[in-house]
Amino acid sequence: MSKKVYFLADAHLGSKSHRDSLETERKLCRWLDFVKKDADSIYLMGDIFDYWFEYRYVVPKGFTRLLGKIAEVTDSGVDVHFFIGNHDIWLTDYLTTECGMILHFEPLIVDISGKKFFLAHGDGMGDDSRSFNFLRRVFHSKFLRKCFSAIHPRWTIPLAHAWSGSSREKGGIIDYLGEDNEYLIRFSKEKLKNNPDINYFIFGHRHILLNLPISEQSRVVILGDWITLFSYAEFDGESLQLKIWEAKSKN
Repeated sequence: MSKKVYFLADAHLGSKSHRDSLETERKLCRWLDFVKKDADSIYLMGDIFDYWFEYRYVVPKGFTRLLGKIAEVTDSGVDVHFFIGNHDIWLTDYLTTECGMILHFEPLIVDISGKKFFLAHGDGMGDDSRSFNFLRRVFHSKFLRKCFSAIHPRWTIPLAHAWSGSSREKGGIIDYLGEDNEYLIRFSKEKLKNNPDINYFIFGHRHILLNLPISEQSRVVILGDWITLFSYAEFDGESLQLKIWEAKSKN
């Protein structure tokens, strides 16, 4: 494999958690310019936007630099995959039609250069929190989505951003809890029992950097974020490494 595969998650563009969300968007565009030179494919693993909702004729304001850059990358022949997260659930066909991305609404198991990858954003996997699972059912409800779409965006978008900011202030991001307490690790170990040939479990969602072996041939990788870490994973066909983009972003 001469080309590489890249993974990135949790940019949360538009979030007040950023010192400057627009600068983060510019930085992400510079990262795409850097990786497209040798990328076979790019996987955006959820929560790229802090809020995204596609009405029939309207999409959220902003993100034109990123969307244009992704369209440029896909036009050049590089596959860009987009996984829904728990902040950018409500997609239809805009990102496919306008930007050429391949959308994923469910976890994906895929073979890359002879290695088997389990790919997902990570929300709802092994997390037994009743409040979180209730909210997840609400957000995935087609009926409630239809009701939400009937409300004017001037009300729904500020409400969505206020909810997102509030949930983060209340502890939405938690430091590494240890191998026995991280629900994505527990989920991966359980999944491995019936799928022992999976080499990499790749997740976002937790906003931590982790590359943990859970068997002789399997690892759990959590991708960090683009709020404070500016991290990503690079797979060269032989091994996978977590990297930080911050140093290169100054070039």
